[in-house]
Amino acid sequence: MQNKEFMTVGELAKKMDTTVRTLQYYDKEGLLKPSAQSEGGRRLYTNKDMIKLHQILSMKFLGFSIDDIKNRLIPLDTPQEVENVLSDQAQIIKEKIFNLTEALSAIEALKDEVKQMNIVDFEKYADIIKLLQMKNENYWIVKLFDDKLMANIRKNFTENSGKALFMKWESLCDKTAQLKIKGEPPESDIGQEIAKEWWNMVLEFTGGDMSMLPELQKFNENKKDWIKQYREKQEVADEFICKALSIYFQNQGIVIPNMEVPEL
Repeated sequence: MQNKEFMTVGELAKKMDTTVRTLQYYDKEGLLKPSAQSEGGRRLYTNKDMIKLHQILSMKFLGFSIDDIKNRLIPLDTPQEVENVLSDQAQIIKEKIFNLTEALSAIEALKDEVKQMNIVDFEKYADIIKLLQMKNENYWIVKLFDDKLMANIRKNFTENSGKALFMKWESLCDKTAQLKIKGEPPESDIGQEIAKEWWNMVLEFTGGDMSMLPELQKFNENKKDWIKQYREKQEVADEFICKALSIYFQNQGIVIPNMEVPEL
């Protein structure tokens, strides 16, 4: 007679609305080993195994790979450990909701644009859909760039080089914010070094084509449509870097027609 503390693989599968084949696969992959075996060699599971299976199925539902799940599984021996798991899963779900909300906003904006203009910008639509499918949070930049900036991206940047440039921008925003917080003068050696880095980043993006600077400036000024976290980063950096760049241009003899300071 089966010990009531244990469940067979079939019983566990039925309780968790999954399949015996799935549980056998998780056993093979080392995700969920049975706690015991019957005299006849049948896999036997406990309630604790069922809780662990719930954790696995939840992360699988959220799109994690087997390797990701292996790295995220933690013991569930104490109430605190259970609370930690639930907190982690809640945060993951919040991030998924945020990304899906942003994706929905992009799709709705595209729909409104097509409806109002009675035309379809197929290239921009394709770029945004591709980034959304890749779960790339930077799709909002594509949505806000004009045709000239988008043509530059398609021509001169791959997915990896574009991502690297975006990460460089994030890093420069953070470094600039720290200088501002510390009270570092824009004209100081450190301030001028960060101005040089910003300008080199602009040159890397434009390939030296100064005709793109007005479009970049418009993009920077129109922050109301940026994702909040990036808008806040750039707003903190703007005041310092504008002054630092102005001084840098003067010292380097750089003249940009019809523009005082190019902003990215």
